[in-house]
Amino acid sequence: MTESVTRRPGTLMVQGTTSDAGKSVLVAGLCRVFQQRGISVAPFKPQNMALNSAVTVDGGEIGRAQALQAFACGLEPHSDMNPVLLKPNTDTGAQVIVNGKALAEMDARAYHEYKPKVLESILAAWRRLEDQYQHVLVEGAGSPAEINLRENDVANMGFAEAADCPVIIVSDIDRGGVFAHLYGTLALLSPSEQERVKGFVINRFRGDVSLLEPGLCWLEEKTGKPVLGVLPYLHGLHLDAEDAITVSDADKHDGQRLKIVVPVLTRTSNHTDFDPLQLHPNVDFTWLRKGQRIPPCDLIIIPGTKSTRSDLEFLQDNGWEEDVLRHLRLGGKLMGICGGYQMLGRFVHDPEGIEGKPGISEGFGLLDIDTTLEREKQLRRVSGTLSLPGQEPVTVTGYEIHAGVTKGDDLDYPVIDLGSHKDGVLSADGQVFGTYLHGVFEHADACHAILRWAGLAASEAATFNFDQVREDNLNRLADAIETYLDMNQILALVTE
Repeated sequence: MTESVTRRPGTLMVQGTTSDAGKSVLVAGLCRVFQQRGISVAPFKPQNMALNSAVTVDGGEIGRAQALQAFACGLEPHSDMNPVLLKPNTDTGAQVIVNGKALAEMDARAYHEYKPKVLESILAAWRRLEDQYQHVLVEGAGSPAEINLRENDVANMGFAEAADCPVIIVSDIDRGGVFAHLYGTLALLSPSEQERVKGFVINRFRGDVSLLEPGLCWLEEKTGKPVLGVLPYLHGLHLDAEDAITVSDADKHDGQRLKIVVPVLTRTSNHTDFDPLQLHPNVDFTWLRKGQRIPPCDLIIIPGTKSTRSDLEFLQDNGWEEDVLRHLRLGGKLMGICGGYQMLGRFVHDPEGIEGKPGISEGFGLLDIDTTLEREKQLRRVSGTLSLPGQEPVTVTGYEIHAGVTKGDDLDYPVIDLGSHKDGVLSADGQVFGTYLHGVFEHADACHAILRWAGLAASEAATFNFDQVREDNLNRLADAIETYLDMNQILALVTE
């Protein structure tokens, strides 16, 4: 492993007892607190495993959670904020992205052997951030107590030891067993790692915190570590998820809203594309799971995927292609994003085996396009105009992350003008719309236009601004952290 570096005050790492313990949310909230206090701060995650990614200002690719944390800091996302991103394409293998660029496909064993080398890139990226900002807030991955992953670790204590930074550990009490999680996690660490842990945060507590006091006192007495605060369960809080598809507290289902259905694929990528739809007050949004049939609805959206051909087969095997064709015969609308867009064409070619075994898959044949997968990934942040029939052109923004090159006669009639190139295909009958743009619903005007195309009345479409919702939620989270966490102790950890 790379030798430890000389510690400079300024970096604090948040680790968790489990996945989804609250690491991403806590770092995002602390980023916003620091930003509101006028402190120069940047987020960092040494290694991330996620299919939700974002394109950075320097043309790289990082985890979506770090892009959100950058937003909380008032910064543009940069590849240094997440130097290693693993995008799974099978249960045992993943695309390894280093410094924003795809490096190779590796199985778990090959990547494990590569970790000592990749730590050099991780520490170099972290140092660059330390040179630019007063403080760096670091997010761990999973749990530091995974015994089988501790050798050559770069995501949790392996990084903390190499960077010589303090650590706080967060745990989700809503899942149960919070004291066992915190005490057990600390017990499984080495003596030097235990010394590095400076305190605990308990997340998502419901009820009267005074009833928790005996447990807090016990934990502090047994571990010698302070509890830095207890964050309450913030109902309705919605921030970009790192990976797992979750159903929002705000999901609505009734007959008065535009009904949108999105099938969950085996390798669904960038499912945060649909956060604005899940939260829109005039949309009835449904994630459709394997084994369910597509119900009557206004719009079906086929999402992006890390494995286009295998997920196309998954769609067909699950009977969803048949449901989609019936939906179109009944006058419904269909949209495909990125990999979902590729599926709507005639064929998807993978001659080099970019996403699996080399071969050709027959698509839905609803658009006159063909796609060939190539090794060089297209990574672009874009903006331009969207022009749908019967509507004035509107601003559209988003980002492209795809390995496919698409050609065909339907590309002669694009509906999205991005200046440097065109995007967006609409079928001649106006029912089928495909685009490579992730994040297409985040700009209010583009979201309104697409919902109007799908059948929502203009007066109902133009009632929601997702950017403002994200901003409000970050501020709400920051307010909770200021109220319920001991910020004096936390600030001391990054200044002493």
